Amino acid sequence: MTLEIISAHEVTFRGEVTSVTMPGQLGSFTVLRDHAPLISVLVKGNMKYTDTKGEVHTLEIAGGLADVNDNVVSVCVY
Repeated sequence: MTLEIISAHEVTFRGEVTSVTMPGQLGSFTVLRDHAPLISVLVKGNMKYTDTKGEVHTLEIAGGLADVNDNVVSVCVY
């Protein structure tokens, strides 16, 4: 699936990943391929994603919004 991480200043990351874990208001949640569509508010915490090589990347965020639809995860962070 495709992950796009966008901040107010730049596109932080755009590429293929196998999973994304984000800090939601009700707790962390993980998105995998073919996940049902969703929109979620994100809170301060660590966002983690695993690239297609199996490497895990961590990004500290202050909050944001996530949209999941048709194997595209778009995340606006601040």
